[in-house]
Amino acid sequence: MLIAGFSWFMLLLNLAMLVFAAVALAQAVLARGDAYRAADKQSKKFWTVLLGITLLVNVLTWVLPSLLFLQIAGLVATIVFTVDVRPALRRVTGGGRRGSSSDGPYGPYNGGR
Repeated sequence: MLIAGFSWFMLLLNLAMLVFAAVALAQAVLARGDAYRAADKQSKKFWTVLLGITLLVNVLTWVLPSLLFLQIAGLVATIVFTVDVRPALRRVTGGGRRGSSSDGPYGPYNGGR
């Protein structure tokens, strides 16, 4: 019973890493190429290839469980993209944030009026 529960846990973990890599790859592909240069990050080609390989390794792990080390390395790359590169790209491209140029971190600044 314990082994069956562990296999279900590993199945869900592999599925979560697969989805996480797919979402990160989609975000890397949809970002503009010049935003990577403006954010002083690696190129768009670098991140799309790296995250594409990560996605491929995650798919192959379903067939070849011996690729666990590569899957963990890909997970690290996906986390780096998500917590470092993606926020920098959003800052450069505006990030979909709406508001005026006088908006501060806690709301609009109206000059003390």
